[in-house]
Amino acid sequence: MNPLGADPRLQAELSELVESLRRVTVRVRNGSASNGSGVVWSEDGLVVTNAHVVPAPRVTVELDGGRVLPARVVRRDPGRDLCALRVNATGLPAAVPGDARAARPGDLVVALGHPFGLGPALSVGVLHAAPSETGAAGRWIRADLRLAPGNSGGPLADVRGRVLGLNAMIVRGLAFAVPSAAVARFLRGGAPAVLGVTARPVRLPRGAPGLGFLVLEVMPGSAAAAAGLAAGDVLTGASGRRFRSPGELGALIRESEPGARLALELVRGFERLAREVVLQAGPEVGRAA
Repeated sequence: MNPLGADPRLQAELSELVESLRRVTVRVRNGSASNGSGVVWSEDGLVVTNAHVVPAPRVTVELDGGRVLPARVVRRDPGRDLCALRVNATGLPAAVPGDARAARPGDLVVALGHPFGLGPALSVGVLHAAPSETGAAGRWIRADLRLAPGNSGGPLADVRGRVLGLNAMIVRGLAFAVPSAAVARFLRGGAPAVLGVTARPVRLPRGAPGLGFLVLEVMPGSAAAAAGLAAGDVLTGASGRRFRSPGELGALIRESEPGARLALELVRGFERLAREVVLQAGPEVGRAA
């Protein structure tokens, strides 16, 4: 059945959209297996995909049209589930990144990939939530559309063909994708931001909303030390927002740049305090030769 009815204009627009995404979507293979998908990010042979799609330092990439090229890993970050590959090719059609933060719930979105090693196959759905600063899930794009193994690393795009993110996983029936803005930060390279604490999530006392992070250790010379944080402090929020999920503090740090300022809220004993922290650069992650 044709989901667009008999409107030839809509059918033509969808066909054009699929064609534009097909040109920039690749199949990523590890040996004889078809592990997932990827997106040509620049015409000089840079391909991005999910880190979990690439368990080995070298894989092969099948371009649109069937050409298969060896690819090497140039950067990989499992924490952000991102991997950059390089193939020896130039003049490739490249994705046009979009900004998922400008999208709205209910917007039509499409995904292209190689589910079960087949494809490329199209999925159509609607945006469920754009990236935000709230919750550990806030760093993801969430969409109500059908994905399957092999879609990982492929594009999630708007109806103009702009790539909003890379599909990564299914959680409770929703597709989760890494936003293109996070991909751009990852590709710029350099060291990630670090706070300089070891902390674990704890429940707040007396029915207080949200949760906290108990600081177990503050690294000497770190951003946390410079801001006066101490072991025993309980971090309760940042930039006026309460922490509500166990992964939220880590997600907030990962999505920040070195030099970013965070207004942290904390409890020390029976006293509520606020501290501004200037995040420092940590060791560079995942660069390959």
